[in-house]
Amino acid sequence: MLQLKNLVSALFLALLATLFSALLRHIPLRSATTFVVNRNLTSSAMSSAASTFSPLNPNVKLVPRLNTQRGGANHGWLKTFHTFSFAGYWDPRYTSFGKLQVINEDRVEPTRGFGTHGHDEMEIFSYIVSGELEHKDSMGNLEILKRGDIQLTSAGTGIRHSEYNRNDKSVVHFLQIWAEPHTRGLKPKYFTRHFTDEEKTDKLVTVVAPVGSEGVKEEREGSGPAPVQSKVTLKSTILTPGNSVEHVFPAPASGETQRKGYVHVIQTSGYNTGAAKGNKVRVNGGLELSEGDGAFAWGAAGDKLQIENVGTTPAEVLVFDVE
Repeated sequence: MLQLKNLVSALFLALLATLFSALLRHIPLRSATTFVVNRNLTSSAMSSAASTFSPLNPNVKLVPRLNTQRGGANHGWLKTFHTFSFAGYWDPRYTSFGKLQVINEDRVEPTRGFGTHGHDEMEIFSYIVSGELEHKDSMGNLEILKRGDIQLTSAGTGIRHSEYNRNDKSVVHFLQIWAEPHTRGLKPKYFTRHFTDEEKTDKLVTVVAPVGSEGVKEEREGSGPAPVQSKVTLKSTILTPGNSVEHVFPAPASGETQRKGYVHVIQTSGYNTGAAKGNKVRVNGGLELSEGDGAFAWGAAGDKLQIENVGTTPAEVLVFDVE
């Protein structure tokens, strides 16, 4: 009798496990990569996401990446958010987005920073939001970067650099972005660009663009976008209340049907690990994002991302185009 009870118990547990496994298979992951790697999604599910988040352009697919979903840490001297897996934060669903590898939103305390360390085969650019960031590298560059500055290092075969906040009073707030280069073994290079708030106010300005693109010059300093050896473009805007800008999706890469995009609302009103607040924008008439929020986007050539400030204060927004 005891053996029979054990057998029944084992069968019951096996049945529960089977049912639980089947249930899990029918619960969609709420992430951007669900739309990339989950081949079981129906076209109606994709259309539903578009109609909910993108009523102005239903062909564009939008998937939010909310502030509370980002990885990150508070190390005391460094407060950081990670859009993609980085350092101690790992999520296999968020490892990259096309050639876009890293979007870190960092705040470094006065007199602190990142000691000398190495990089190779990566395009690394810093977007300075506030404060001052000292960049020093093995190519002989030493520079203090301030608001409006873009610094781009094409690491190529290898460089070493440090990044410090030498100011003894103010925190430096910046975004560090990494992109995979299209060619390996390149000679390391260094570039800086500056864009004023006035230039970006209510306009979507290209601040980083692939080498060979219109208006891109391979000069250490100069006008126009910083040159990147990757199929990634970065645009920036400071949107005032009631105004909007548009990003038009270029043609997809050969063999692809859609182009990728990513929208990020910079956390300008202060460090916040909770639900996003502060400045607010609406994307394509549907999806609303506040500071720290972002959204993955897919669109065909000619499709649009319309970003409108629906808040009461100016919002600083980054838009990535990713082949």
